[in-house]
Amino acid sequence: MTDTDLAPRTHRGIPTARNVDHVAYTVADLERAVAFFVDVLGGELVYREGPLARDDDWMAEHLDVHPRAVAEIAMIRMGPTCNVELFQYTAPDQRTVPPRNHDVGGHHLAIAVEDVDAAVAYLEAQPGIEVLGGPETIEEGPIAGNRWTYLRTPIGITLELLAIPDGRLPYEKQTSARRYAGEPGGWHCGG
Repeated sequence: MTDTDLAPRTHRGIPTARNVDHVAYTVADLERAVAFFVDVLGGELVYREGPLARDDDWMAEHLDVHPRAVAEIAMIRMGPTCNVELFQYTAPDQRTVPPRNHDVGGHHLAIAVEDVDAAVAYLEAQPGIEVLGGPETIEEGPIAGNRWTYLRTPIGITLELLAIPDGRLPYEKQTSARRYAGEPGGWHCGG
């Protein structure tokens, strides 16, 4: 990356925006989710807070949840550029079935790896992981050569593992925009 790549973009978007700070997921069991992100995925626990509860309408007005919702929160650092915020809510009107990928609000967490097959072998050995269909290599289109697979986790979050060959994909011939592909050698969180 060059200084130009890192320079703030002033021509469009949110004024003064610097980066995406985090993505957030609501989980059923915060202890289990933190253990999964740290012990299985290799993240680093940054902080925890809560339980957070209010007697007024603050939760509804600021977080779009039931006014009597109670939240516990954990922030996990995942590699050099991503933080994942985990919420466990308790609320009177809470739905406990996560959306499927085709449902509005469906989601997944994609982790770039150097070797999809080695990563799948590791994750298959972990309790509660289910590989969906197995690794495939995309043959055509803007991301041809990308190797990937989806996995179900025991905490209700779908994972995608993907490997971008040499950091080059066909779409790069038509644009200067690039996906961040990570650094060789993996991420290192903590000590």
